[in-house]
Amino acid sequence: MVWVKVGAIIPSSNTTVEREFGRVFEEPEVTIHSSRITLREVTLRGLEEMEKETERAASELRTANVDIIAYACTTGSLFKGPNHHVEIKQRIENLTVIKAVATAGAVVDALKMLKANNILVVTPYIDELNVKEKEFLEAHGFKVLSIRGLGIVDNTVIGALDPRTAYETALNAVLQFKGDFDALFISCTNWRTFEIISPLEKVIRKPVISSNSATLWSIIKELNVKVKLRFDLGSLFSEFM
Repeated sequence: MVWVKVGAIIPSSNTTVEREFGRVFEEPEVTIHSSRITLREVTLRGLEEMEKETERAASELRTANVDIIAYACTTGSLFKGPNHHVEIKQRIENLTVIKAVATAGAVVDALKMLKANNILVVTPYIDELNVKEKEFLEAHGFKVLSIRGLGIVDNTVIGALDPRTAYETALNAVLQFKGDFDALFISCTNWRTFEIISPLEKVIRKPVISSNSATLWSIIKELNVKVKLRFDLGSLFSEFM
C-alpha cells in the first residue's frame, strides 16, 4: 500500500491544518507530520518573528523523511511581497532537498487554474494583513473586488471558530457585494472550511477555495499521486472526484 508522508510547517497556535488534512484522504494512506513555529498574535510583527524559525522546522521534518513540506500559513508566506512564497519554498528546498509548497503560492496557482480573475476575499484578519493580502493578490494579476476581515488577532480564537462562521461570513460578502465575480477565497489556514466549501459553492454558484483547500490541492499536484477524498472540496478538486 502507498504511504504518503506530508510534512507541514504550521504556526504554533494553528489547530486546523492537522485536523483538516488528517481526515480528508480515503486513499492512499496519508499521514501528516508537523513542526510548529511560534506565533501568538496574527500581526505583521508576529509573522516576522515566526518566520525566523523556518529552517529549524524544516530541518526537523527532514529527519522524518517526508515526501513534501508545506509552509501552511497564508499571510506568513505573502507579507514581504509578490515573491515571498517563492523565497520560503526555496529556503526549505535548499535546506532539505525535499519538494515544498507555500500556501500563498498555492492560492495563486489555484485561482489561475480556475481562471478566476475577479475575486472576493474573506479573512479573519486585522486590516494591516488584509492590505498586504490584497497587494499580493493584485500583484499576481487578480482584481480583488472586495476583502473583508473579522479583525481577530488571537490565532487560537480563529482556530476555535465553527466552520459555519466561514460560511456565513463568505455568504454575507457575496450578498453585500451584489456584483459579478469569478471566485471566492476564504483566507487563513487556521480557519476551518472543509465542511462548507461545497455547500457554499452550490448556493453562490461560483468556485470557492480556502487557504487549506488550495494548499492541499497543491500538495497533491506536486506529489502526482492518485487520491480518493472522503468528501467534496469543491470545483478545485473536480479532477480528483
